[in-house]
Amino acid sequence: MPLVLVLGATAAVAYADHFVSSISLVYLYTLPLSVGAIFLRRKVSYGLIAACILFHDYYSPRNISVALRIFHNLSAMLCFGFVVYVIQRYMAQRETLANTVQQQRDDLLQEVKLAAQVQRLFLPSGKPAIDGLDIAGMMLPLRGVGGDYYDYIPIDAHTIQVVIADVAGKGVPAALLMSATAAAIRLEANRDRNMLEQVERLNAEIGAVSDPERYVTLLVAEIDTHKRMIQYVNCGHNPALLFRAKTATLTRMNSSCPPIGLSPEDICELASADLSAGDVLVFYTDGVTEAENRLGEEFGMERLSAVVRDGSSLSAEELTINIFNGAAAFCGDVGFRDDVTIVVVKCRLDGSPGVTA
Repeated sequence: MPLVLVLGATAAVAYADHFVSSISLVYLYTLPLSVGAIFLRRKVSYGLIAACILFHDYYSPRNISVALRIFHNLSAMLCFGFVVYVIQRYMAQRETLANTVQQQRDDLLQEVKLAAQVQRLFLPSGKPAIDGLDIAGMMLPLRGVGGDYYDYIPIDAHTIQVVIADVAGKGVPAALLMSATAAAIRLEANRDRNMLEQVERLNAEIGAVSDPERYVTLLVAEIDTHKRMIQYVNCGHNPALLFRAKTATLTRMNSSCPPIGLSPEDICELASADLSAGDVLVFYTDGVTEAENRLGEEFGMERLSAVVRDGSSLSAEELTINIFNGAAAFCGDVGFRDDVTIVVVKCRLDGSPGVTA
């Protein structure tokens, strides 16, 4: 098709050149030659130069000497050749640049995939087998890698520590700090069980490797099924939800200190709550509550609370999926604008069967 268009344009210029005898229209041949230099192969483009010169020489007879006619044709050929050369050189450089950018993009995507695989190693690979608890979690990064993190660390047969964190920012910088946070939390899990001291050390460690613009919101909760109690420290994170099965009410587990890495000298407070059979704990990051629809409305706490109430009888995994699907449906084709992490813990302290794979 490009060749047909170029030949048609050349014929049109030759036709006009034939009927206009007062001036030379040889410069008009640069239009089809320029198009040909962009879309056609090099040999074809240079072959069209000779064809244009022949058309001009044959169809536009003028009363000039042979020497001047030869000079006129040679100068036109040189101009045409220069134009075609410059355009083809530009197109070759453009193609080389496009190939280089594509290769760099492919390499970057491959590196992001590898980084995502490494990041997934920090997440729990399965559900912990804790008597009386049904636990499920998920994390969906916005850009392949993200700044969200969650984990559940079994302490003994009836006690587990649940961790959820969100690094300020998105993409690779947030993922790097998230990896440092996950490694530090894992190291702290092997030390004493005092959560306040754990958070204090984490605060100092993360503050030492991050700048003031990079901080981590963190919620650490320890659930003991024998004592039927949860103890937690919320460092600037979104308040987890505690659904009370007996009263069908929701309690928010609010923060008691600033995010990790901002103020190492701040002292956090340990909070606790009793648990009963059927109670549901929902941990999440702001990617859920701050998900927006086309109108700019946020999914928000009220909609999240409604999903938790309606799905309180479901298993932990089913409720996790319900929360995610509810937020995704609310966003529609706008999609999420931040990493999304959800952890659900359902208390089956009455001995009712649960999913404890």
